[in-house]
Amino acid sequence: MDYQHYFAKRIAELKSEGRYRVFADLERQRGRFPVALNYRDGKTHEVVVWCSNDYLGMGQHPDVIAAAHEALDRCGAGAGGTRNISGTNHYHVLLEEELASFNAKEAALLFTSGYVANQTTLSTLGAAIPGCVVFSDELNHNSMIEGIRHGRSTKHVFRHNDPENLDQLLSAYPRETPKLVAFESVYSMDGDIAPLAELCDVAEAHNAMTYLDEVHAVGMYGAEGSGVAERDGLRDRITIIQGTLAKAIGVVGGYIAASASCVDFVRSFGPGFIFSSSVPPAVAAAALASIRFLRAHPEMRARHQERAATCKRRLSEKGIPVLPSVSHIVPVMVGNAAQCKQASDILLTEFGIYVQPINYPTVPVGTERLRITPTPLHDDTMMDHLVTAFCAVWDRLELPKAHPAKAAE
Repeated sequence: MDYQHYFAKRIAELKSEGRYRVFADLERQRGRFPVALNYRDGKTHEVVVWCSNDYLGMGQHPDVIAAAHEALDRCGAGAGGTRNISGTNHYHVLLEEELASFNAKEAALLFTSGYVANQTTLSTLGAAIPGCVVFSDELNHNSMIEGIRHGRSTKHVFRHNDPENLDQLLSAYPRETPKLVAFESVYSMDGDIAPLAELCDVAEAHNAMTYLDEVHAVGMYGAEGSGVAERDGLRDRITIIQGTLAKAIGVVGGYIAASASCVDFVRSFGPGFIFSSSVPPAVAAAALASIRFLRAHPEMRARHQERAATCKRRLSEKGIPVLPSVSHIVPVMVGNAAQCKQASDILLTEFGIYVQPINYPTVPVGTERLRITPTPLHDDTMMDHLVTAFCAVWDRLELPKAHPAKAAE
């Protein structure tokens, strides 16, 4: 086999389909978020980032930066090993205690990323619990799918956000069969939110554990910001809550929060935790400072929700096809990979607006979109420019429009 020819051929196919991913070369500007420098064509260009997962701008917050500096000066750059071999720094311990309190659980466990947290926890439970059967929402994130797959347990996929279909699938197994139901709270591509109470009702009726991915909700929902389960008063009904430190918290890393025995089980048997080096102390310290700040400042969440709602309303009023969303996610539908990339390129190069195209396999073919994530730091002037730019691009590319929404709706 000519390996290099095969690699080049597959990449060429991606490009011909309009699905080849090009990374925007960005330099975040401390204190200026969401403004960044974009390196392209041998020059730098100032752009406004409208697709960051740093949903609240906490990666730029003075308290977070100061905490990272303090830990860096105190402990140095790296943790020095895995958690079991010299790599448990006191900042890790403090962060796990905070995460447990944050999620109203007995204990928490820190991972290098949310992806690793999902993959490790789900694969460990599936592989280590004899006869375990896993039930997974059809739109669960790749990290959850991979974790379930590697656990090699029997699995069933239930229709998205459909408690009745879940009940039908669970009914095929005796009550005493070990079962785990895995789902997300906020689904990041469509911006919908799962019916958590109904899913818990079904799971409890069949004596199943529940596993909730709150990655896109952490920091942004609930009185203290731990997620939708807190907002809906359901944390005590969720067996395992999983989250990330890389989105609204503004740093990097992932975690689970659950009972002390469950967390200890994953800590003791999960290869992705056991054999991974620890996150640097400065990262743990920064995440700790961010969580403490967000717990005490609900006005950040209120401002964030207002910005997202305003963005959806203003684009809809102009006929830009915003997918209905009950969360902070603003998906703008294009429906064609090549045009989605073309729209993104024009916005970047001509209007100084960076919104990454979302194509297959992240979303199904025919549902390609631009995914906007407004933050509390996107002001009205930026919003005006965004709406003007989208209208110009839609007209130029002759993209389909929706019926303009009325302001009162």
